[in-house]
Amino acid sequence: MELNGILAFLNLGTGEIILIVAVILLLFGGKKIPELMRGLGKGVKSFKQGMNEVEDELKKPVEDLDKPGKE
Repeated sequence: MELNGILAFLNLGTGEIILIVAVILLLFGGKKIPELMRGLGKGVKSFKQGMNEVEDELKKPVEDLDKPGKE
């Protein structure tokens, strides 16, 4: 569903997508693409982990203030 929304926003048809994939294959070659995707996946995972850590740090002081018995 999300991909359809992106494609509709960019107004890309089948021909344009095939052309983009062909250009990527020509630029990087078939052996480099899995390596690039692996690196991209690791980057996204690291970004999400960092965002979760920041969110946890922001919630921690609020939870400490809500507990009774602490000054």
